[in-house]
Amino acid sequence: MSIPEVLFVCVHNAGRSQMAAGFLQHLAGDRVRVRSAGSAPANTINPTAEEAMAEVGIDISREVPTKLSTPGVQAADVVITMGCGDACPIFPGKRYLDWDLDDPAGQDIEAVRAIRDEIKTRVEQLLHELTA
Repeated sequence: MSIPEVLFVCVHNAGRSQMAAGFLQHLAGDRVRVRSAGSAPANTINPTAEEAMAEVGIDISREVPTKLSTPGVQAADVVITMGCGDACPIFPGKRYLDWDLDDPAGQDIEAVRAIRDEIKTRVEQLLHELTA
């Protein structure tokens, strides 16, 4: 049985996609390959997103925003977009999901916690689907 690969994509790869990747990596371990990327990556991880994840025991501080690439999308089995619009190339045979989530950029910690908790719920559901 092959290991599914999930790619999380948002604009800056500094908040939503990094939080989702952090949760999936934490919950799935080696059962799922996890990557994230951005259509216009930031220079660093959003510090409020980093703080919100640290509160639940997941360290994303060492992650580096990465540029979305065509080979990266081609390698994924599931591509989850989060507000990146048309920047993500579409390939036949891939499963695409678009998660409509607020961008944590410029938000206070309370708002980012709510985004984090919604991401966790969605990641748990995705993991259940991938490993059922």
